[in-house]
Amino acid sequence: MYTLFDRTRLQIKPLAQRQSKSDISSMIHLDAALPPITPEAAEFMNTLAEKIKIARQKGAPIILSYGAHLFKNGLAPLVIKLMEGGYIQQLATNGAGTIHDWEMAFQGKTEEDVRYYIKKGQFGIWEETGFFLNLAIIIGAAEGLGYGTSVGKMIHDDMLRVPSIEFVREKLQKDLGEPRLPGEYAAKANLLHTLESFQIKPGIHEVLHPYKQYSIQRAAYRLKIPFSVCPGIGADIIYSHPVNNGAAIGQGALQDFLTFAHSVSQLEGGIFLSIGSAVMAPMTFEKAIAMARNLALQENRLLENYQIIVNDIQPGTWDWTQGEPPKTHPAYYLRFCKSFSRMGGKFHYLELDNTVFIRHLYDRLCH
Repeated sequence: MYTLFDRTRLQIKPLAQRQSKSDISSMIHLDAALPPITPEAAEFMNTLAEKIKIARQKGAPIILSYGAHLFKNGLAPLVIKLMEGGYIQQLATNGAGTIHDWEMAFQGKTEEDVRYYIKKGQFGIWEETGFFLNLAIIIGAAEGLGYGTSVGKMIHDDMLRVPSIEFVREKLQKDLGEPRLPGEYAAKANLLHTLESFQIKPGIHEVLHPYKQYSIQRAAYRLKIPFSVCPGIGADIIYSHPVNNGAAIGQGALQDFLTFAHSVSQLEGGIFLSIGSAVMAPMTFEKAIAMARNLALQENRLLENYQIIVNDIQPGTWDWTQGEPPKTHPAYYLRFCKSFSRMGGKFHYLELDNTVFIRHLYDRLCH
């Protein structure tokens, strides 16, 4: 047994004391003028919009997987309108995507200066972000909810309902010996451990979100659209807080991944959009599409006709419709494109700022 870092010794400061680089003024107005794009990009966007409309008419899923910069760039209002219009049936993001989303809903600002706060030994060590997000996930896991749904529910309801220690103990005793979903009993035990260790009072804990209209995960909860979170343990600031529980994170994130994999399994005739996610999106889609095709082959069902659309700002000089470049070509080492190009369907890459991409897509679909 190695020595563990003791997070209870950390000096955790109120979130209100933190200086943030982004606020609600960055949110893009729905009627803002469109930024200019090249004729080639415009043709790409026109074609993509038509493909999305066809997929929607057929009832095939449109899946959006995105990195945290999409939210920090103020695109939430447009994404929410796309969701409301039926143009997105599944979302997936990393842990940072949920944190920036929650902080904006909670206090109207997000994104700390990493260099500044690292020097002060304070980066990511903030009470409300660490406490409320972790507690929402722990409670949600005990209720059978995924990571994304747990956070979206807290934002939507403006509160967390904390059960008593006695109630959780009784539930655990009752559940002994009865068939349960994987992790269900452990999730209740994790909740009991959290309530006992931190003496969290039972009842309604008010957590107001005055800017919830900008929350993508809250909109997903309201619209009953799956919102999957694919985190990396230790990669997000909520792991600094002592109330953090890795088992609950794992339980919620695994449920989210399996929800995501189910959506991918229905992708025949649909569209997978990856926007500004060079690591999480290709890695999770890779496993999900392999699982999905495994079942499709067993069931003698097609899973071949789908579009993979990747948008990022990395220079893209290779025509991926011609196959994979040779190892002597720099594009071979553009890892996320190489990964997506191997996943079947039809793969297209558009080098464009994600703000410009979403604004033009929204204009073509919602105006």
